[in-house]
Amino acid sequence: IMATVAVLAVAGVSGAIALREKPFRKPQEVAVSTPKVTAAAEPAAAPPALAPAAPKPEAPVKSGGPQIIHVQTEEGDGPPKAAIVIRDPSTIGQNLKIAHIPDKALIETSETGPLPVRATDGRRPFDVYARPWSGGRGARVAIVIGGLSVSQTGTQAAIAKLPAEVTLAFAPQGNSIGRWMQAARQSGHEIVMQVPLEPFDYPKVNPGRNTLTVAASADENLKSLHWGRRRRPNIT
Repeated sequence: IMATVAVLAVAGVSGAIALREKPFRKPQEVAVSTPKVTAAAEPAAAPPALAPAAPKPEAPVKSGGPQIIHVQTEEGDGPPKAAIVIRDPSTIGQNLKIAHIPDKALIETSETGPLPVRATDGRRPFDVYARPWSGGRGARVAIVIGGLSVSQTGTQAAIAKLPAEVTLAFAPQGNSIGRWMQAARQSGHEIVMQVPLEPFDYPKVNPGRNTLTVAASADENLKSLHWGRRRRPNIT
């Protein structure tokens, strides 16, 4: 009897387990990613090799003192222009021993007489007839004394007593202007020529002949200007 009861109990338990909604517990599924095998990508093309840049020319070693710089210029696609030469004015100044003699290369012949002009090599009267640089630094003041050659005694005193650094301006209507300007240059002065312009209350106040006036034509004023400039061509 006991054996029969045991068999029935086992059969009942087995039936109850079999009739349940979820009789057994299923293990949780694990997602596994499988990498997709694709064809090997083609290697990227290597960039073209760049040609090595041309080495820059070494700059010349600068030495003390002024130098001449040559600059080659080009405009558009045309041929290169002539080189521009930057000169040191202190190296082209006139020797004071011959300062009273005009440089022939700085003179042109005109109908009114010799006139100062730029030389073919680029030199200017402004640079050749200027006093050499003293080497001093800082601000500089130019002192110009005008009206010379009008009074003989005053002109003589100015040339003899004033320092050579003072610039002397001569009136073109003066007397013995060539002699006084030579003496001034020999003493080391820079010389300039004054231009007589029409003043207020003209012609009651008249600077003299060859005055540049408003009523005169351009050609007439140009002739008057050249008349004053030809009085002494070695002016600064």
